[in-house]
Amino acid sequence: MRRSFATRLLLFSPVALLLACGSPGGRTLSPREGPWRLALELNGEVLPFLFDLTRNSAGWHMVVHNGEEHIAVDDLHLVGDSLRVRMPLFDSEFQGAFRNDSTIAGQWHNYLKGPDYRIAFVAHAGRVPRFGPSVVGGARIGGLWETHFSPGTTDAYDALGIFHQVDGRVTGTFGTETGDYRFLEGVMDGDSLKLSCFDGSHAFLFKAVLRNDSLLGRYWSGTHWQEPWVAVRNPDFHLRDPDSLTFLKEGHAMVDFSFPSIDGGQVSPKDPRRAGRVMMVQVMGSWCPNCVDETLLLDEMYAKYRDQGLDVIAVAFEKYEDEPRAINALKRFRDQLNVKYDILYAGSANKDVAGSKLPFLDHVMSYPTCIFIDRSGKVRRIRTGFYGPGTGEHYAHYKRNLDAFLQQLLSESVAPLVGA
Repeated sequence: MRRSFATRLLLFSPVALLLACGSPGGRTLSPREGPWRLALELNGEVLPFLFDLTRNSAGWHMVVHNGEEHIAVDDLHLVGDSLRVRMPLFDSEFQGAFRNDSTIAGQWHNYLKGPDYRIAFVAHAGRVPRFGPSVVGGARIGGLWETHFSPGTTDAYDALGIFHQVDGRVTGTFGTETGDYRFLEGVMDGDSLKLSCFDGSHAFLFKAVLRNDSLLGRYWSGTHWQEPWVAVRNPDFHLRDPDSLTFLKEGHAMVDFSFPSIDGGQVSPKDPRRAGRVMMVQVMGSWCPNCVDETLLLDEMYAKYRDQGLDVIAVAFEKYEDEPRAINALKRFRDQLNVKYDILYAGSANKDVAGSKLPFLDHVMSYPTCIFIDRSGKVRRIRTGFYGPGTGEHYAHYKRNLDAFLQQLLSESVAPLVGA
């Protein structure tokens, strides 16, 4: 059975954990075990999420909750009353101090957005709701919603809102043509919707009010972006086919590149050892949460079909301009997710750079993008973006489709290209 991103993270502990707490009077102070609520301060708005803090023989541990996602965080360090919590996979951390055994205050630093990007937070121990108590008997919004972000502007884009509701508790996500917003959780409080997500990279807050069967809302991504959105219930709404958004340039029938592996040496899809094999080429970055979700699925498919002739190659574009730092980030990504296929470093995460490094594509619209190549070396499909497990049945449908498509490609014999 496939393990989720969160479950897989529970299986590793990247750094030995030390946690002790000192009070001004020299008295040793231990933080409370159990549930906590942390609130990020977004320019006058509050983005809350819940976590558990526990202790065992190995030390202290944190688990962050977003709906069905549970992210284990084992890299916690404290000197005196100063706490540092390093998030797994993504280059971000909390730095704070205990005011007492049940209150922590400080800042969350997201280094991928720059050395000075930080958001203030306060965390309190205790079992409290994410957004406060929900109202039983409030408005019902479960189902599919046609959604438009920044409508009427040059930044406008469409999305599919996918919501599940039990009493006042709401979970779900938004799927766009470049990926999904992963696991959102919140409440329907009367006619007011509130959703949030924090996974170490994303810090998302959505609010809306229900008016005449329409949701009128606003979306915050950290402190650097906010925009309006509107949605109407529409179970028949569809985005464009993800297989129709990226294609090969005219005159190109095959994929050709050579990039350095993070383990050394050059790797190309035309290497002799790959001749006659089916390939998936994944355009990705270690900084991209949707890429994490896709990587776990591709690695599962690779384990299932590699003995039947399947190869996977990840071509990574990283946020760091410094190549050694970028490669270290990719090695951490590979090791923490236990990825078995080749990961190559191609350059910085700029779509113009990606376009120049992959000149056979008409453009690079999204990270991730997956290119499917048959045994003859011909591109059969290019998938833009990825809908992860937060999309529920949409993810399950794609996984079934992917499995069937790979079986089809693997069953085919090698045939020469026309005109070759």
